[in-house]
Amino acid sequence: MQSSANPTSPLHTAAQPLAISKCERSAIKRQRPAVLWFTGLSGAGKSTIANLVEVKLRGQGAHTMLLDGDALRRGLCNDLGFSNTDRSENIRRVGEVAKLMTDAGLIAICALISPFRAERQLVRALFESDEFIEVYVDTPLEICIERDPKGLYKKALAQERGEFTGIHQRYEPPENPDIILQTALHSPEPLADRVVKKIDKFIFSDKHS
Repeated sequence: MQSSANPTSPLHTAAQPLAISKCERSAIKRQRPAVLWFTGLSGAGKSTIANLVEVKLRGQGAHTMLLDGDALRRGLCNDLGFSNTDRSENIRRVGEVAKLMTDAGLIAICALISPFRAERQLVRALFESDEFIEVYVDTPLEICIERDPKGLYKKALAQERGEFTGIHQRYEPPENPDIILQTALHSPEPLADRVVKKIDKFIFSDKHS
């Protein structure tokens, strides 16, 4: 039986034209919609920096929504495991949710490992060319293992947990990310400031006109 999640399924239908456009929703919020896609190893600092970025953007009056990988795993994606196939489906679902967020005129801040370049590229293709901002949280594996805030690396190295990115499964770093953040060299606060500064002119174009 074919899954209804499959775009080729007989249940897949054409999109219903909407009376209110993304541009109109964005205009109400006085901002341009965008996706900030934080990718990196577990323990790299993605969620920490993403949370700081959202706080700083909110302080500027931005309308945002943070989509954190762990939270999504407990709800929207709680039927998925950690095989390559399930990881790809996890990324696809989050990408589709982020698309709905931008259609609502929001700035979607996504923080998840998303280990595969091909899947990240498929998500990028959902958006306009300048809407998708890939943020690579570049933290060496040895530092992530040392931090190990959730004890996941310890379990993976002890073979108590399988299919763990960086240990049992590969992580494919972005080849041309829009922003690179090196947490081994800088603390989260200035890195979050750097992200906000980088996107400020794009998100709030009216402020600079």
